Amino acid sequence: KFGMGQNYPNPFNPATKIRFSVVPNAKGQMSKVELAIYDMLGRKIKELVNEELRSGTYEVLWDASAYASGVYFYSLSTQSGILTRKMVLTR
Repeated sequence: KFGMGQNYPNPFNPATKIRFSVVPNAKGQMSKVELAIYDMLGRKIKELVNEELRSGTYEVLWDASAYASGVYFYSLSTQSGILTRKMVLTR
């Protein structure tokens, strides 16, 4: 299975880390992965990952210093499904 942990730290200012794991697709090949940040209105504001990745665990840093305080969502989309979590940016 693929997975995604809660960002750390949360709440955060100004940067946070997001960990996720990827498994090979049904044919044992690399998986197409997209990790994106969304605002409260559901608008995509930042794409952190959009590529084919090998099976394994990854960590991505999001520097949110250009964004306002508030609640944001990060979503991991793979061929296995979609996972979404909430995070809070504080100033």
